[in-house]
Amino acid sequence: MTVSTPDPLAKFLPDHEGMSVVTAADGFTEITTDRSHVVGVLRTLRDGPELDCNLLLDVCGVDYPENAQRFEVVYHLVSLDKGHRIRVRVPVDEEDPRVPTACGIWKAANWFEREAWDLLGIRFDGHPNLRRILTHEAFQGHPLRKDYDPEKRWVLTEAETFVPAWVDETDDESYFESQIINIGPSHPATHGTLRIVARLDGEVITRAECEIGYLHRCFEKMSETHGWSEVIPYTDRLNYCSSMINGVGYALGVEQMLGIEAPPRAQVVRVILSEFSRIMDHAVCLGATLVDIGALTNFWYFFQPREEIYTLLESCAGGRLTVSYARIGGLAHEVPADFEEQVRYLLGYIPKFIDDVDRLVTTNRIFRGRTEGVGALSAEEALAWGWTGPCLRACGVPYDLRRARPYLGYENFEFDIPIASTGDSYARYLVRMEEMRQSLRIIEQAIDNLPDGPVISDNHHAALPPKPKVYSEMESLIWHFKLIYEGIKVPAGSSYSATEGANGELGYYLVSNGEGKPYRIKVRPPCFAIFQAYPQLLEGCLVPDAIAILSSLNIIAGELDR
Repeated sequence: MTVSTPDPLAKFLPDHEGMSVVTAADGFTEITTDRSHVVGVLRTLRDGPELDCNLLLDVCGVDYPENAQRFEVVYHLVSLDKGHRIRVRVPVDEEDPRVPTACGIWKAANWFEREAWDLLGIRFDGHPNLRRILTHEAFQGHPLRKDYDPEKRWVLTEAETFVPAWVDETDDESYFESQIINIGPSHPATHGTLRIVARLDGEVITRAECEIGYLHRCFEKMSETHGWSEVIPYTDRLNYCSSMINGVGYALGVEQMLGIEAPPRAQVVRVILSEFSRIMDHAVCLGATLVDIGALTNFWYFFQPREEIYTLLESCAGGRLTVSYARIGGLAHEVPADFEEQVRYLLGYIPKFIDDVDRLVTTNRIFRGRTEGVGALSAEEALAWGWTGPCLRACGVPYDLRRARPYLGYENFEFDIPIASTGDSYARYLVRMEEMRQSLRIIEQAIDNLPDGPVISDNHHAALPPKPKVYSEMESLIWHFKLIYEGIKVPAGSSYSATEGANGELGYYLVSNGEGKPYRIKVRPPCFAIFQAYPQLLEGCLVPDAIAILSSLNIIAGELDR
């Protein structure tokens, strides 16, 4: 991947020595600037009327030990109204790895900057709470640095419980007779190992803070020690409720860097299985939300179609929860002979369960009393926090990558983008309910137009040749040998690719040095940005509201912690 021509957006940006603005090969406007000017550049990107970058997608770091300026801080931004997608690069020295914080520009920068500090040791001056977020407090070093041994472990021998700074703030009379409670990290209502520390005034939450990282396994470090294709099983462990979408999104990112496309049949199958996975993910989210609130019947109603979808995935991939069915260049193998029959069966089977839950819940006075006005967030605040997906659409913002930046031929499908306006827990329920119906619409169109043909690319720089040819042709045997032992050689460069995951924009920032392994993979997990806002949503709520809000956000700990 190489950088191409000067970018037309350059005229709207402040000019200074050493700054460059070009159009990158992945279509992003790429700005390189120094740390003394980065805040001005970022503010112009957000506030400039011609730029209007209202959504900070990600902040990450990359380690280049051989460079004079060892580290590079990378920001990915998007303007929902203008359609701009912008990447800002800021080189920093190893001796003084500091940049100013962007927390005063976008609230979403908070956790992303903490992550870059934790894993790479890049400091963000002015950050309100720059401490570790994914590794534990006793961890030594920064694991994503290239000189950190991938086999090195730091065992937590003495538990150091994180205590928010405000716990000791007792002088204010508002803290009179208040108490501190912990929700999690092991609690059935947290849907994963999450810890919430809350201060209560009676039953009202007045302050809250979250602690995460209990499931952190450093997915990105593991990826650096394996071939490009070998990363696919690791992606399944991100959002394990819709693992097919993770693998497809990653494969699309590598394919973009290779300049190849999966065959048409593989693309349509990817759409079908991704949309079924979206339905399954929403069913798990809503079923769990309802059982947390006390409506057990709906939990069983939604888990039945989930199991039936798993049966389809198992017949295609051999696995149910973590499928590893996507491949760079297509799919692992052809779908079963009765694939169309199974898909059409599910198209007729699933709507009844959605309709039954709709009748049981949507107008139910108890459910509406527990969710309406609870955990509400405005569209402006949601964007400031970096929200995407159903949670953002529940705030009235119709941003969906399948429409905004179509992939896999989504531009050829007829479907609506459900939105709500209140941004509360009830709105998030309504959006997910309608999204399941829209996914069924997409699947029906896809199966009606499923083309014949192969399901894997014939480009043997990226995909293994068919086994019969490996056994009978010397050239195919050589390609098979090279791909297995050397791995796919992705051209040197970087690229950002994103898909519409069940929770929002699932992005992969990929960096290659031309070798058979990724140099750097940065995942943009949608619920990482969403969960940042959770403490703000809790203030002024009751303890039972905290459970309803958390369930409606659909925080998946595997995706959150990676």
